[in-house]
Amino acid sequence: MKKIWTLCTILLSTITMASAQSTMSCCVKPASQNATEAFAMLATNEDFSGGHDAPLPYTYAGTGQAIEFKTPDGQTGKGFEIKSATTSNKYLFVIHEWWGLNDYIKQEAAKYAQDLPGVNIIALDLYDGQVATTPEEAGKYMQTVKTDRAQAIIKGAMQYAGANAKVASVGWCFGGGWSLQTALLAGPKAVGCVMYYGMPEKDVAKLKTLNTDVLGIFASQDKWISPEVAAQFQKDMAAAKKKVTIKSYDADHAFANPSNPKYNKAYGDDAHALSVAYLKKSFKLKS
Repeated sequence: MKKIWTLCTILLSTITMASAQSTMSCCVKPASQNATEAFAMLATNEDFSGGHDAPLPYTYAGTGQAIEFKTPDGQTGKGFEIKSATTSNKYLFVIHEWWGLNDYIKQEAAKYAQDLPGVNIIALDLYDGQVATTPEEAGKYMQTVKTDRAQAIIKGAMQYAGANAKVASVGWCFGGGWSLQTALLAGPKAVGCVMYYGMPEKDVAKLKTLNTDVLGIFASQDKWISPEVAAQFQKDMAAAKKKVTIKSYDADHAFANPSNPKYNKAYGDDAHALSVAYLKKSFKLKS
């Protein structure tokens, strides 16, 4: 959700020089360990760090609680949960961007909890408890993210939700890419996926395993998660015989983030309403 298009510039330029067929972006597509590590190393680049303003101080004071759960790699995962007022096997996983699971993300989780009664909300922590307050910290923490560990956290959260859980996901940029990966990892448990300007999965064989359709929210002025990227994702999903709905706004990357200079309230509100309507349908909630 924070402004991170500078990273996109650096990342795509680097990968293009290395291989004309390799593409990465600020919204990491965790397709392999090497790709994830290449992305993390660029977090130390001064241009990348300098392109990020530190988030304004904010303290979330609403409902919810920190949780821990076992992960398949023998460790413990962390998250922030807002339980449904009624017993429910419906779960929405909310996935943070590069700052980590901070109070802004908890507020986003609370918004979805209010809009989706009957759904348990879990904001996942892919940074294992670390929260950045400066670009330097965020760059350092980004480097610690390994594909296998992030996947283990997501799988652990699914085990926490239970064998009969119905899971949907939503995330922004870094979290947008991981939202799609969450849907892939969820298998038959997946019922919905919202990705805000995140890099799509390009492996059609993997997309064929999706158990859900996808809502992709993009920005037409985004130079890296561009209209061409969105169009290719649409083609790949068609090849996989999976449904995707693409909504593109005449805005720039991170337009849905209120603390970003590129924020567009009208578009942000509309995108959120679209996401809520989609998730209500996914979870079969009353409108």
